[in-house]
Amino acid sequence: MIATAGLTKRFGPVLAVDSVDLDVREGDVYGFLGANGSGKTTTVRMLLGLVLATSGEARVMGEPMPRAARTVLPRVGALVEGPAAYSHLSGRVNLALFDAMGAGNGSRRRRDRVGDVLEEVGLSEPADRPVRTYSLGMRQRLGLAAALLRAPRLLVLDEPTNGLDPQGIREMRDLFLRLNAAGTTIFLSSHLLAEVEQTCTRVGVLDRGRLVLQEQLSVLCAATGRIVLITPDADLVSDLRNGRVEVRDGERLVVSAEDPAALNAELVTAGVRVRELGPERRGLEQVVLEATDASTQEGAGQ
Repeated sequence: MIATAGLTKRFGPVLAVDSVDLDVREGDVYGFLGANGSGKTTTVRMLLGLVLATSGEARVMGEPMPRAARTVLPRVGALVEGPAAYSHLSGRVNLALFDAMGAGNGSRRRRDRVGDVLEEVGLSEPADRPVRTYSLGMRQRLGLAAALLRAPRLLVLDEPTNGLDPQGIREMRDLFLRLNAAGTTIFLSSHLLAEVEQTCTRVGVLDRGRLVLQEQLSVLCAATGRIVLITPDADLVSDLRNGRVEVRDGERLVVSAEDPAALNAELVTAGVRVRELGPERRGLEQVVLEATDASTQEGAGQ
């Protein structure tokens, strides 16, 4: 759905995006991660033809961008940087205008579609209020509603949960998962690791303009082959598993063992009080920090 090769953008002497090779596959919920200023928004804008690349190429839905923008963009829903709207008009009227300028549906179809997307993003109740009365989170929802008007095959979203409270973030997460289950590929630019970890199937990490990691989330956060044990009998476990307790932090131990069930049986038989036991998995935060730290060290060594 999205593929880039050596995608690069310079603003004068500043290298904002450095030879990025993205691989976003049909059916992905792709989390595009990076700190503020890492080049995420510039990359997204190049994908949509809003900024011209200095070098390299980008293909969206198999077509070269920006050359094929007229045929590609009608099939793409996008929310980039911040939603645009006429502040003196209601959310409903804004969406009707967006639809009229884009899809060109008849008035009855337009009314129905606008109502559907307002309900999807949770804006049905304030839909007839002027947009100037909306909070930042409500404006984000309106921008997402506009992106959904054409029932796109691909959604490109830049920080879509900006300004939302925890409940709103959860609602957006559930919406993204429903859309993806119905066949929409989602490219989600964000710096919120916890949300990406709960939502995305595949991630790319951008650090100072460079793509330092790209992989399936299930691979990145797979079990490490070690076991995490919580017990008040840490000293006893250390004696029993001499040399195989790799980490000890109070009652939390990380133990080298292949079979959690066998380890649990061994400990219980020895009188160890097991409060919690399970395979160790790396969190996305740890994965991202390792990737960016490695990139920093590589850059310092050059």
